[in-house]
Amino acid sequence: MKPVVWLGNSKADLKAFPATAMDDMGHQLFRIQCGVDPDNWKPMASIGSGVREIRVRDPSGAFRTIYLATRPEAIYVLHCFRKKTSKTARQDIDLARQRLARVPRKAPNG
Repeated sequence: MKPVVWLGNSKADLKAFPATAMDDMGHQLFRIQCGVDPDNWKPMASIGSGVREIRVRDPSGAFRTIYLATRPEAIYVLHCFRKKTSKTARQDIDLARQRLARVPRKAPNG
């Protein structure tokens, strides 16, 4: 099972979600660790190659986690946020891009 690497304050942001959304997002990340796609996701090619977004909805709103799982050593969580409009905000995309740039290009010892 791949470990999850949280970039920036993404873990704290996830923990700030309402309990039901946080639990569902945690379950979706576990599915990815097990090599299974999340229940609801879409590619985020505008951020980078292999980047995806998990989409979770609960009674209080829409929540997103942007991640990269194509690296052999880990799943990199780039950004977790509450979506407030139908289109992902430019600041959320820019933040995910900045964090993607910090993902190692090569696996350790690789």
